Amino acid sequence: MFSRLKIFTGNANRELAEEVSKQAGIPLGDAEVFKFSNDNSFVKINENVRGADTFIIQPTCYPVNDNLVELLIMIDALKRASANKINCVIPYFSYGRSDKKDQPRVPITAKLVADLLTVAGASRIVAMDLHSQQIQGFFNIPVDHLTSLPIFERFFKANLDLSNAVVVSPDSGGAYRARELAKRLNCSMAIGDKRRLDNKDNAEILNIIGDVKGKTAILFDDIIDTGGSLVKISRAIKEKGAKKIYAACAHGILSGQAVQNLEESPIEKIYITNSIPLDEKKKKCKKLVQLSIADMLAIAIKKIHIEESLSILFR
Repeated sequence: MFSRLKIFTGNANRELAEEVSKQAGIPLGDAEVFKFSNDNSFVKINENVRGADTFIIQPTCYPVNDNLVELLIMIDALKRASANKINCVIPYFSYGRSDKKDQPRVPITAKLVADLLTVAGASRIVAMDLHSQQIQGFFNIPVDHLTSLPIFERFFKANLDLSNAVVVSPDSGGAYRARELAKRLNCSMAIGDKRRLDNKDNAEILNIIGDVKGKTAILFDDIIDTGGSLVKISRAIKEKGAKKIYAACAHGILSGQAVQNLEESPIEKIYITNSIPLDEKKKKCKKLVQLSIADMLAIAIKKIHIEESLSILFR
């Protein structure tokens, strides 16, 4: 059944790819992916993929442009090697926040990246927790949009006292995510009223809509970048009387001084997935806890290959 299923990976998150491969029971495909001394990326597929259903696991995380170009070249290599299907598993989709023209004379980079992947030869995209739902419509090929919600739901139900919990969205844009988690955890919800001041991740918290006094607050968002907004909202809800504060985000980018900012915040633990690898410095942060998405991706890959529904992954 899975004899023509092949899984490959670039250098973006090899640890995750190896875990997915192990969970799926499918060995990682043999491919050379490296850079020449002139900074040009090179890919060579070292096994027969003619007529195969291939999957490339490659989040476009830091270094973003290197990993994106690596993915494009891998797609081209598989296409020219006569692979039947080329499925791109992109747990973290960079440029997702550039999904609209919200200022004069700016690009819609998420659409550009979608076009690049499609033109390169991708047959399907498997993504997780895209910054906005509309990005699915930027592709003219099928997109399976997975969510980390069930992973966080199971973890919190098993490890936290949710009898007096509230899920908090840092801003109105992410309210639909927080609402869904609150529904799954059977608890209340609050929203931060945030105003972005510029293009450098600077934001100001104006108000908290909802009751957090005396409650265990779970801040829920799709991305932690510099951590600035998360720290500010945590301090705001602490001032409003929150008893304990946790945070959960699908993608831990953790750029700049993010780790230091989070360590100095009132947040007790920050739960992220392993969609993006952590370097050694970030791994030392005692507040950070990574939850694995490998099993979810392994199931998705096998079900896509045998053309079955992915609905089991959303429960």
